[in-house]
Amino acid sequence: MPINSAFNWFIRRRMAQVELVRNHPVESQRGVFSSLLHHGQGTAFGEEHGFSAIRNLREFRAQVPIRDYDGLKPWIERAREGEAGVLWPGVTSWFAKSSGTTSDRSKYLPVTEDSLQSSHFNGGKDLLAVFCEARPEARLYEGKHLGLGGSRSAEQTASGAFTGDLSAIIINRMPFWARARRTPALDIALMPDWEVKVDAMAKATSKEDVRILAGVPSWMLVVGKRVLEMTGAQTLGEVWPNLQLFMHGGVNFSPYRAQFQEMIGDVRMGMEYMETYNASEGFFGLQDRVGAEDMLLMMDYGIYFEFLPPSEWESAYPQTLELRELELGKEYALVISTNAGLWRYNLGDVIRVTELRPFRFQVVGRTQAALNAFGEEVMVRQVEEALLRACEATGARVTEFTVAPIFMVPGAPGGHEWLVDFEQVPSDTDRFVEVVDATLRGLNSDYDAKRTGGIAMAPPRLTVLPAGTVESWLRAKGRMGGQFKVPRCASHRRWAEELTQAAHEWV
Repeated sequence: MPINSAFNWFIRRRMAQVELVRNHPVESQRGVFSSLLHHGQGTAFGEEHGFSAIRNLREFRAQVPIRDYDGLKPWIERAREGEAGVLWPGVTSWFAKSSGTTSDRSKYLPVTEDSLQSSHFNGGKDLLAVFCEARPEARLYEGKHLGLGGSRSAEQTASGAFTGDLSAIIINRMPFWARARRTPALDIALMPDWEVKVDAMAKATSKEDVRILAGVPSWMLVVGKRVLEMTGAQTLGEVWPNLQLFMHGGVNFSPYRAQFQEMIGDVRMGMEYMETYNASEGFFGLQDRVGAEDMLLMMDYGIYFEFLPPSEWESAYPQTLELRELELGKEYALVISTNAGLWRYNLGDVIRVTELRPFRFQVVGRTQAALNAFGEEVMVRQVEEALLRACEATGARVTEFTVAPIFMVPGAPGGHEWLVDFEQVPSDTDRFVEVVDATLRGLNSDYDAKRTGGIAMAPPRLTVLPAGTVESWLRAKGRMGGQFKVPRCASHRRWAEELTQAAHEWV
């Protein structure tokens, strides 16, 4: 008990900083902007873009164009080759190999010591602080923390830099107090073969006193079910009776909540599910209230945020907004400048503002991961909400899914194809489709207009994939593991056609 009390006292000290972000978001961001500009002045990027003469945000916008990864790649490559002071002072020793989608394209995103300490590590500490503040009786530090990790261990390049999954970098640099309570051991956590790793993780952790789970929900389900198979237990609460917290992120948790509640069952102190918004580019937000459905944008993690309204997404010279200019309920794409050396980087993620003070939000999709083949402009969050309601109406449970357009042909309208790998198929597939359609029509006026009369868009088409199809597809692409996520939707059919082919081969 004394060690747990000491941990609670230590971690809850971070609440003062959380309160600062809640109460003074604009002021926090101004401080971050000034600090970034100061540190960037002596870098090659800063000198090329005249940082020393920049006095305010307006001049910063004028001097530094918004770029995607390809636009920053020349500087990133110089830093990867060992050149000092390219994007951030000093030598950048770590690069996270991005694997946020099933795309074959790899990105090598800089991770500096400053970004690790002020962003990634503070994010983890602050979520635990929020939990312990809400649950002062929590006894997290008496047990272990099960984190999935990625499937690429950090490998040293010829220049001396290390490249790997962000989780591998974090594990290698993790504070001693966190590493002491982590499970499984590093040799298991960083195994490259996901299928072998799942068995090894289940075997190693089933004998531990696990109190925290952390990872992408879809992959944590795989590990949890393997633990049940190995132990013969009916619920994880029988294996880990002191389980208290699941720290999740990467995908919307709503479609998975019921499965987790059933898989975990009863635990001694009750179970909480808390969301984080963490990526290779930085740690952006966390759920700061137990039971909430939105997150607090973290303004003091060495990341300066700008916001692109939808009207600017396709502009050749997009104009961003500041935090103080945002409107409640509106959606914006994120542009970030960070202490990892990403300057006016177009992240591509889209958030919806749920509160202005404190500044809270939900992640609703990506600028390039939406369904807009017919002007319907359906966002990922709307797709996920439609799926959740259809599952509730038909008793279905989903393992994975994606949605793709069915393009118009002469004499037939277009539409959407829902390719779903079910754990439990719907009791009535027609009803499932009806609920999906009705939900999207209620959530999205553009979709409703295109569906009116069935002229531009027909009702959705449901394709039930054989169980295991998505896993087989990911395995064939070498994309198994806790860092990989199935694209939820797109305005093309590439993923749909690959999954259809995988289904035929799987059968």
